[in-house]
Amino acid sequence: MAAPSSKNKILKKIRKALTQSTPLPFPDRKAEDPIVPPQETELEVQFAEEFSKLQGKFVFCLNTDELLYHLTQLTSHEQWKEIYCSEQPLQQLFTAKGFSFNPALALKDADVSITLCECLVARTGTIVMSAAQQHGRTSGVYAPVHVCIAYTNQLVYDVSNAFNLLQTKYGDQLPSLINFASGPSRTADIEKTLVVGVHGPKEVYVFLVDDSLAH
Repeated sequence: MAAPSSKNKILKKIRKALTQSTPLPFPDRKAEDPIVPPQETELEVQFAEEFSKLQGKFVFCLNTDELLYHLTQLTSHEQWKEIYCSEQPLQQLFTAKGFSFNPALALKDADVSITLCECLVARTGTIVMSAAQQHGRTSGVYAPVHVCIAYTNQLVYDVSNAFNLLQTKYGDQLPSLINFASGPSRTADIEKTLVVGVHGPKEVYVFLVDDSLAH
């Protein structure tokens, strides 16, 4: 009788393993327990620290007036001429505060894209966007600079909290695309040389506005 093949040996081991129960490594852990325990640091501070580590640029604003002041100063300093913004709440805010942008501008011609977001993940310094936002698939990706405007009530601790927030917000109608962006796009070659802005923005800013005074 021929000796069993390697494949048969593997299948035999799998069948044997399936007949025996495997003890859980953490029997007391509940499914809703966080994998990474939250830290005592305030979410605003933790997000700013993690986002900055990833070469993101963070600005905290006490209210929308301060937001527009800092945004105007940054626009002037960086000499951004073509500012893309497609989200209606931001358009209304900018118009009311006198911030100038071209509403007819195509994204491909923009110096900078300004967007809202679904939420911010403090533990990883991540911006969460979705296809439910107007041009949410593209506006935070294709412009050379991405400016995200968020409010402190959009901060969550971990990725699981972000998914719970989206599930609560959209129910069974989750957006077809959910994008997690942590700082500028970057990649490394075989020599581990880091290159920034290869397949996305070279610079990413987050303006975090205190929601207690926000609209």
